[in-house]
Amino acid sequence: MYSLQWLMDLFTATDSVAHIALLYAVVIAVGVYLGKIKIGGISLGVTFVLFAGIVAGHIGFTAPTPILTFVQDFGLILFVFMIGMQVGPGFFESFGTQGIKLNALASVCILLNIFVMFACYFIFFDTSNVTNLPMMVGTLYGAVTNTPGLGAANEALGSVFGADAPQIASAYACAYPLGVLGIIGATIIIRYICKIQLEKEENRLKAMEGTSANKKPYKMHLEVSNKYLEGKNLAQIHTFLNRDFVCSRILHNGHVSIPNRDTVFHVGDQLFIVCAEADHEAIEAFIGPTIEVDWEQQDQPMVSKRILITNPDINGKSLMSMHFSSVHGVNVTRVTRHGIDLFASAGLPLQVGDRIMVVGPEDAVDRVANKMGNSIRRLNAPNIATIFVGIILGIIFGSLPLAIPGMPVPLKLGIAGGPLIIAILIGRYGYKIHLVTYTSTSANMMLREIGLVLFLASVGIKAGAGFFTTVIEGDGLLYVLTGFLITVIPILIVGPIARIRYKFNYFTLAGMIAGTYTDPPALAYANSICSKEAPALGYSTVYPLSMFLRIFTAQLIVLFFCG
Repeated sequence: MYSLQWLMDLFTATDSVAHIALLYAVVIAVGVYLGKIKIGGISLGVTFVLFAGIVAGHIGFTAPTPILTFVQDFGLILFVFMIGMQVGPGFFESFGTQGIKLNALASVCILLNIFVMFACYFIFFDTSNVTNLPMMVGTLYGAVTNTPGLGAANEALGSVFGADAPQIASAYACAYPLGVLGIIGATIIIRYICKIQLEKEENRLKAMEGTSANKKPYKMHLEVSNKYLEGKNLAQIHTFLNRDFVCSRILHNGHVSIPNRDTVFHVGDQLFIVCAEADHEAIEAFIGPTIEVDWEQQDQPMVSKRILITNPDINGKSLMSMHFSSVHGVNVTRVTRHGIDLFASAGLPLQVGDRIMVVGPEDAVDRVANKMGNSIRRLNAPNIATIFVGIILGIIFGSLPLAIPGMPVPLKLGIAGGPLIIAILIGRYGYKIHLVTYTSTSANMMLREIGLVLFLASVGIKAGAGFFTTVIEGDGLLYVLTGFLITVIPILIVGPIARIRYKFNYFTLAGMIAGTYTDPPALAYANSICSKEAPALGYSTVYPLSMFLRIFTAQLIVLFFCG
């Protein structure tokens, strides 16, 4: 018996480091494995870690509360910061013409979620009980499947109630499973309400792809036929045409060269032009017709090479400031960033992790490659310093108090909102202060998932002691019912409006709904019924703003109404 005492101590000595590490390892491992189980093609993913933590807390497999709180808060900071770093580069660009409408609809849906929550609170619950509204906040964030919002609400409740803050994770856990099903179910209901045929929606997407003129790079070979261009240099043509384009090669009298701003054009010259897709017709009409050119057979062969930017000194510098054609004798025709091809406009700032297409003589291209870094090994090491500098700034920013009349305590963005906003700003503008913000997708996902499971495990363990009492003897079934109403009512209002009033494609609409609820299973469903990128586009357009609003409104609700 004595020989097994060490094993019993490992599971029961709550103040030992080994016990705490074992607790988190068991809860996270069990939760992740169970979360992979699919029922009806739908799984809860890593969110099942919360339920594993609840079971552990219920049976007394726990740790000291201060340690649980620290791990919970640190996990939340890491999670929201890496989300901000991911969405930051495209956050402000998502507000295009269509993006403004989609984000406006998402914002209305978020406000309706809150409105329905308050309606359920006044209809179904005793408003004299001070814990009921906080529990409804937990129900709200379970219903919309938004874990960072739960974290923000938890933090705000701590500032209002102190150590006696209600364990709203219980209500969150009650509402979450039906929330996932409700989002997908309501999306399907919209399809029948609006009498949508999936095949027709696919055909509409194909037609839109054929007529869209976006900022993708467009390549063409032209012959100079406009007599006005005779004797004019490239800089003059740029100024007169008022269109941004790159002339990467010119064939004049059988000789191929890399043009620069002073290169003079003549009628009959053959050009290799790269421009934004929206501008190609105007440029072709001005310069001359398209032709077939075999550049490889000319007397001075050129090479095209994709070069990876890994030199931190290049971070934030514009293509214009690099003087590729005048100094290096090469041209950059396009830039690939986060898997998306961009036209290489003169003012585009370069970032570590970009891939640039360089055209020119082989020796010149090789010199540019050395200058850019072009070392994949450099990108394998994440920029840890940038991450923690950003966390420092985020915590400071989130701790700034803003006194608002009528609020019991000053408003603070807290450890959820502060790091999120700073991460978005760093992800978008960090290069301007020479911060290397590149983190590989796999590294970002790893850090993000670690933060999320640490947060979920901590919240679950803390809530476990009273969870089954809350569900069985308390208002657990009411949380399930009201959570379902919070989930589906806003979707069934906003969805038909988006379709009937604004004529959004159903697949874009489905992605928008998934992004508004920041719900990957709903996006997976939308992707499964569509062969195009429309669901992912709708999701990514509204996701950044929706995540921000979910976190920010969580704190506003608690600080304004729960004090």
